[in-house]
Amino acid sequence: MDESEGSVLATHCFNYEDSRMDLARMIAEHDYPLRIVEHEGFRVFCQGLQPLFKSISRNMARSDVLKLYDDEKEKLMQFLGSIQGRIAITTDMWTCNNQRKGYMTVMSHFIDDSWKLQSRLLRFIYVPSPHTAEKLSEVLLDCLMEWNLDRKLSTLTVDNCLTNDCMIELMTEKMPSYGLILGRELFHMRCAAYILNLIVRSGLDSFKGIEKVRESVSFWTTTPKRMETFEQNAKQSGVICGKKIALDCKTRWNSTYLMLATAVKYKKVFSRLKNREPQYKSLPNESHWDLANELCDRLKIFYSVT
Repeated sequence: MDESEGSVLATHCFNYEDSRMDLARMIAEHDYPLRIVEHEGFRVFCQGLQPLFKSISRNMARSDVLKLYDDEKEKLMQFLGSIQGRIAITTDMWTCNNQRKGYMTVMSHFIDDSWKLQSRLLRFIYVPSPHTAEKLSEVLLDCLMEWNLDRKLSTLTVDNCLTNDCMIELMTEKMPSYGLILGRELFHMRCAAYILNLIVRSGLDSFKGIEKVRESVSFWTTTPKRMETFEQNAKQSGVICGKKIALDCKTRWNSTYLMLATAVKYKKVFSRLKNREPQYKSLPNESHWDLANELCDRLKIFYSVT
């Protein structure tokens, strides 16, 4: 190829091990199933792209992903060890709906040499039940010791609940006070977003008028057929929102805000459908819509903050 055209042919040396790691990185990054490497179509594609690439099994792919994790973990440990300042930690528990198992996430936050805020996920740990303060403190402290962060901590931010209070007390008893700022006085930080969540949820419990809006959204999202009917009537009514109506989760106030903010834009569609669907008997009245609008104005402030 002529160099004036902007491209130059060069010799490429195929490296099988590097390609294996690239494949492992692709699987991990995009959450592909390990069995993808055994799919006939994938193997044909790889052979056509590079005949020297030998097909691997899912067990080999699993080993590659774990090796990639170990390599990246070692790099991150060295990087965190080079940080001159202190490192803040945030942690929370998450329960898998399918398995009903509890997991703890541990995040690190620090200012790098360029004075930019950086965040890194350290661990995603399975925590056996019961999730007592003793068990949580043991798991979290083991994680901090493993990453050599027990003497570099600035703060630990957790949800505002009694179990976490007890967990912090147990941890500080096992950690040297000289390794913490002001002898651990600033160590325990309460999550502001969680406190705001408690405030908003408490306020929402006082408003029962939004139930009609929730029932209406629930009715029209119950089946794909009803959802299709709703969207058709929205087009016929000239309502262009850009978002679909979605039922909220009562324990997550932000989902309630998103439900109301979308539903009020389809107010005319709900009224139109009342005259076309005999089974639809939960149409909100004007006072219900006024309350929904007012709540949206209030919740928008908290939603923007959190």
